[in-house]
Amino acid sequence: MNVEKAGTQDIDALVAMRLGYLIEDNGGLDAQDLATIKGDLPGYFRTHLDKDLLVYVVRDGQAIVSCAFLLIVEKPMSPAFINGRTGVVLNVFTCPPYRRRGYARAIMEALLSEAREREISVIELKATDDGYPLYRSVGFTDDVSKYHLMRWKNQ
Repeated sequence: MNVEKAGTQDIDALVAMRLGYLIEDNGGLDAQDLATIKGDLPGYFRTHLDKDLLVYVVRDGQAIVSCAFLLIVEKPMSPAFINGRTGVVLNVFTCPPYRRRGYARAIMEALLSEAREREISVIELKATDDGYPLYRSVGFTDDVSKYHLMRWKNQ
């Protein structure tokens, strides 16, 4: 198994992997959301890929069959992220026929290795029940905080 970083030549495959993840995670997407995401995502990848978005992949031949995104965010320093460099893991996804082969683990280990090299202070993610054991095994811990996770959404 070879874990590598995706490049701009992989944008179409990354769009497909993102859509596969979103459809599975959300139980589908309505036609308007699907069209918007499909139309806008290539431009997002062209702008951010290998800058503040690192994407690790495993291939079967030329086809990407597993991936994970690391979005790097620089924040004002605090004791929680002393140098301000933080990350968010998104879109850990393996195509169903390729699951349970260790691809996601290998990708997460490569992703975390580069995070150490880049001196990223902290990485966050939201784990599904299926992914939780993997993330625990590579060093993630539950975030217990005096703060409430809240969200504002522009309607």
